[in-house]
Amino acid sequence: MSSPSTTPSHRRLNAADYRTLVLSALGGALEFYDFIIFVFFVTVLGHLFFPPGIPDWLVQLQAFGIFAAGYLARPLGGIVLAHFGDTLGRKRMFTLSIFLMALSTLGIAFLPSYQSIGIAAPVLLLAMRVLQGAAIGGEVPGAWVFVSEHVPAGRVGLACGILTCGLTSGILLGSLVATAINRGFSPAEIHDWAWRIPFLLGGVFGFCAVYLRSWLEETPIFKEMKARKALAAELPVKLVMRRYAPQVLLSMALTWMLSAAIVVVILMTPTLLQTRYGISAA
Repeated sequence: MSSPSTTPSHRRLNAADYRTLVLSALGGALEFYDFIIFVFFVTVLGHLFFPPGIPDWLVQLQAFGIFAAGYLARPLGGIVLAHFGDTLGRKRMFTLSIFLMALSTLGIAFLPSYQSIGIAAPVLLLAMRVLQGAAIGGEVPGAWVFVSEHVPAGRVGLACGILTCGLTSGILLGSLVATAINRGFSPAEIHDWAWRIPFLLGGVFGFCAVYLRSWLEETPIFKEMKARKALAAELPVKLVMRRYAPQVLLSMALTWMLSAAIVVVILMTPTLLQTRYGISAA
């Protein structure tokens, strides 16, 4: 009989596993950068994409509302992409999610302002943000499933931890880019054109991540399910809610708490300090 250390579920991660984890985590970091870079420039975007002459607090509220729309779109993106991930393949949806993110981030970089096209400007900004939310909604759970099905069962926790580290490093990357922009350009330059730079970078980062993911292999579990013709015949969310509703509700509550802490403490606080207390963004 094989010892636990030599069974497939307890083997050490090999070079192929680490390659999958590194590429997945790197792509996730770049995609998460695309998702959160919006909030670091929410003050500028608020003044550019909404009618002039309205109170600053209302501008901020509207801009943060568009930012929040991305979070509201996440569940829908997760449900749709998860369904096709179970029928067409994990890798395809894993790559599609980051392609959608790159496309929408690049779209924001080229959007005309309210002064140019009027009310269509915030509407288009909202549409791009919703697309970003749908993309990240499919990315994060899809990424966890992807790496979990690649590594041995006894290393799933480590794999998801490495991936999550990559995802959260996208927030650090976003803050560093925002700091560099605020230090390298004057407020007038940022307002006129430099705000587009981080979104252009996000589009480039996203398409680089699409290329990186072309080197990944489909998961062994999906290949086996496809060979046995055991792919999902209904929406995964229906099956999950029918069998695991209490666990889903608990995970939703924990995720809401984590997301609220990240958004309020890490992402919204810099804008609050700048607008409320006059602290320089640089």
